[in-house]
Amino acid sequence: QVQLVESGGGLVQPGGSLRLSCVASGNIFRIETMGWYSQAPGKQRELVADITSGGSTNYADSVKGRFTISRDNAKNTVYLQMNSLKPEDTSVYYCKVVHGRQYFWGRGTQVTVSS
Repeated sequence: QVQLVESGGGLVQPGGSLRLSCVASGNIFRIETMGWYSQAPGKQRELVADITSGGSTNYADSVKGRFTISRDNAKNTVYLQMNSLKPEDTSVYYCKVVHGRQYFWGRGTQVTVSS
């Protein structure tokens, strides 16, 4: 089993920045892709960005140029740097980790962009 704990969410004004972190712990032997997803009320969970074990990244069109995903393999941690935040970025952000043949989700962290 792998446990994921997200942090870094909060309330920020439009144009502001936040940095999300997700730390994986447990019986870890091989973490593959790590990613961030968002789910707004009444909507499906959607990919925001992900990063492979080799460092290749993938972003949703809506966040390209504003968000940056990175990972620290030694710390089993994935980050999401969120800049130029917009009200429509308001959502719960979930971390997802592919570990071997399984995947695991964190509990989510709320990001609210409002003046």
